[in-house]
Amino acid sequence: MDPQPPETLTEPEQLQLKTVRTHCPEIDALTRHVRSFAAMLTQRQGEHLPAWLDAVRQDDLPSLHTLATGIDLDAVTAGPTPPRNSGVVEGPVNRTKMLKRHVFGRAGFALLRKRVLLAP
Repeated sequence: MDPQPPETLTEPEQLQLKTVRTHCPEIDALTRHVRSFAAMLTQRQGEHLPAWLDAVRQDDLPSLHTLATGIDLDAVTAGPTPPRNSGVVEGPVNRTKMLKRHVFGRAGFALLRKRVLLAP
């Protein structure tokens, strides 16, 4: 079963989730942390990561402690924070690298230039 946003669950599913969260404090804490992490990433609020990591470390959730320990704070904070990213140019960059690999060792810069400029 694929995970769904809580607002898309049917009423019986919401009731079942509420029951599980009520009876298992670990699942409740895990759910809160995962949802807050998802919100932080989707709303591009990387500056809230240190507070999130502190909250995770305070709960007894070994799997999240492993995640929190392995996070590179500077990289993850910087990633979602700026409003701009390089996603628009990733396709052309990957295409250029692929063309470069194709002609590696067989031709010089002149052929690579022609392939990049004339390729569809």
